[in-house]
This record gives sequence, C-alpha cells and structure tokens, in this order.
Amino acid sequence: MDTRADIHHAAATGYAREADTYVRGRPDYPPEIDAWLRDTVRLQPGTIVLDLGAGTGKFTPRLVATGAHVIAVEPVAAMLDKLAAALPGVEAKVGTAEAIPLPDASVDAVVCAQAFHWFANAEALNEIHRVLKPGGRLALVWNMRDARVPWVAQIDRIVNEFEGDAPRYYTGAWRKAFPHSGFGPMDERHYTNAHTGSPEDVIFNRVRSTSFIAALPPEKRAEVDARLQALIDAEPGLRGRAVVTVPYDTAAYCLPRAD
Repeated sequence: MDTRADIHHAAATGYAREADTYVRGRPDYPPEIDAWLRDTVRLQPGTIVLDLGAGTGKFTPRLVATGAHVIAVEPVAAMLDKLAAALPGVEAKVGTAEAIPLPDASVDAVVCAQAFHWFANAEALNEIHRVLKPGGRLALVWNMRDARVPWVAQIDRIVNEFEGDAPRYYTGAWRKAFPHSGFGPMDERHYTNAHTGSPEDVIFNRVRSTSFIAALPPEKRAEVDARLQALIDAEPGLRGRAVVTVPYDTAAYCLPRAD
C-alpha cells in the first residue's frame, strides 16, 4: 500500500528520514500508564488492541505487557520496519487511520500514542469506529514537554518557529474532531513524566525527531542545533552536564465506542 499521499508531508518526509533519531530521542511513558491501560482502556489477555500510528513502536511494549494481542498499523515504512525488527511478536501492517487494513468489529481497543493529531478528522474516527467491537475503547496518549519550566519553554519556542502547517497536540486543534456520534464522553487523565539522559538524546535528538524539524534542509537543521546549544550553554541547570532531565506531562484520554 502506498500511503505517502495520504499523510501530511512533514510526517512522510521527516519520519522517514529520522526513524533512528525517533527511537533514541523520544521519552518513555510513566508507570501509571500501565494501570490506565488495564483499568480504563480494559486491555488484558484475550483482548485485541490496535496501535494506530504506531511509529517505531515506542508505546507498543506497554500494550504487549497487558497480555493483549497487539496489531500495529503505521503508514511510514521506515518507522514500521524499526517496530517489526524490535517487536517480532507484534502483527505489523502498513496503513492509515482513514484506511485501516482490518475487518469490521475486529479489535477491543484502538490506541493512538503521539499520533491522533495527525488524523483528527471525522473520516478517521468513522474508520476507528468501524474496526472497534461494541463496547470497545479509543485511547489517545501524548507526552508533552512541561513548558512551565522556563528553559523548556525556550526549547518549545525554537521548535514552534518551524512548525508551518503541521498539526500539533499542544494547539488543541485535535479536540475539534469531538464530539463524534460514534463515541461517548472523553475521560482525561494527566501524569507527571520525565526524560533523563544525555543532552544529545533528550534535547537534540528529541527535537530532531520532530517531523517538521527532520524535514528541514540541512542548513536549517544545523541552525536549530546551534540555537539549542546556545540555550544549553546559557542555562546553569544544563551547561556542562552529561545527564539532564526534561520534565514532561503525559496526557491520556479514553472514549467508549457508542454502540
């Protein structure tokens, strides 16, 4: 399936170019997500969950750990290849949210981690509703840098200058897809999270893994790197440190299928 025409140009170009950087630069999820998947999304052995927009599989191990059968669907082949190599027990398929390669009423839950803002539209929600079984759940998860910390807000300002027309979680535009007749009320939770590691990974590679940053020409990407380095050099809590921690907020939303 050729899906490049069906996904945003920043995702098609940037994620294909920087799949390795995505693996290194993206934070994990807080331990509270495990209980949320079990108790709110209702994943357990014997259930089937679709990891929609699965990327390189950063969130997928959390789904596997529930004991559910996991199907990963991702339109960018370079990312799906990383997932398949790391998680050979996961059923991996090329596809989009608007054309999910699964039968009607075939999964107990659809989980979109770091992805729903790319396809927050009625067509995708109609398709998600189609593949969900009666009583199924749609779960949306995002890790977002905690911009209440001033130097984190500075990172965001650098990144946001280049976003162009790329959809972003932080704008809240994805919420316009709701309410939708196929889904009930939205349950919203927030969990404290953090990404600890070398500045190269948790700052530089995290920014480089952003779709529209990865899609920039080389000279612009070098400019972003230089501005991040200047920020680090000017910030006492970051300057000269081999290990740093970037604070995050993890947002988790769950909606029941309206039967």
